[in-house]
Amino acid sequence: MKRIVLGLLAATALPLISLGAANAADDKPALIYDLGGKFDKSFNEAAFNGAEKYAADSGVKYREFEIQNEAQREQALRKFASDGNSPIVIAGFSAAAAIEKVSTEFPDTKFVIIDAEVKQPNVRSVIFNDNEGSYLVGVIAAKASKTGTVSFIGGMDVPLIRNFACGYVGGVKATNADAKVIQNMTGDTPAAWNDPSKGGEIAKSQMDQGSDVIFAAAGGTGIGVLQAAADADKLSIGVDSNQNGLHPGKVLTSMLKRVDVATYNAFKDGADGKFTAGVSYLGVKEGGVDYAADENNAKLLTDDIKAAVEAAKADIISGKVKVHSYFSDNACPYK
Repeated sequence: MKRIVLGLLAATALPLISLGAANAADDKPALIYDLGGKFDKSFNEAAFNGAEKYAADSGVKYREFEIQNEAQREQALRKFASDGNSPIVIAGFSAAAAIEKVSTEFPDTKFVIIDAEVKQPNVRSVIFNDNEGSYLVGVIAAKASKTGTVSFIGGMDVPLIRNFACGYVGGVKATNADAKVIQNMTGDTPAAWNDPSKGGEIAKSQMDQGSDVIFAAAGGTGIGVLQAAADADKLSIGVDSNQNGLHPGKVLTSMLKRVDVATYNAFKDGADGKFTAGVSYLGVKEGGVDYAADENNAKLLTDDIKAAVEAAKADIISGKVKVHSYFSDNACPYK
């Protein structure tokens, strides 16, 4: 299954189309979270933080909605659009079909979808090169592991998460070709994004197999992974938001995905009359993905680790290293 690409236009990326200025009175942004809730400490919370920063900087209030089931995506989009909210940011690839439908019904409303491509003239699609950020934390994991076995826990088994996994394996193997990488997905339904107990169980199983560094790309489920690793005195890697502070000294790093910046920029561009539709790809070079370093993991990131990951980062930016995208062929070449 390829990355979701919907729309009436050709399959090439849309040119960026300016949609005109908004009056101050028309600055009515809105945000719709994916399943798992806005305080998932991960993907949704990153979007929330971006919206909160915009509200603090501008003094403009925004509307928000936390969906509880799949049907509510389309309902919330239509409700906000009917009420005159714009731009409307919706987080998560699963919203693609809903935004495709509703955006055609409200051609003057600006929409933003994160993690999917919807090719409509009033939709901005923001795609993160998660494979590149995952490659960086894979380098860090391989350098930090004492057992030579590391692991990955995904949320819902979808191509987006397999792209994370592929990049992670690539970074690990580029650093230690003999390393073993254990991989598990939590499930194949949306419930896999919000099951910390199951995440903890999978983490324990992986640690029993020798893993001493676990990367979780699983939304709220990842909270259970990080907890289980900390309890066992092993290392974990967070995702999307900086999760280093959840277990200081036990979270090796976090794969940062700047959903907060994408949300903030969408709101601000709408207010400033600089909103553009089209597809935007954000990788390491664009600052869209990175690894987290702060006081919580300062003692874990040795000079050797930092030198290795910064070299990998420079190689990706220069083009010397091209991290394979799972979306290109539904496969991962790293073994």
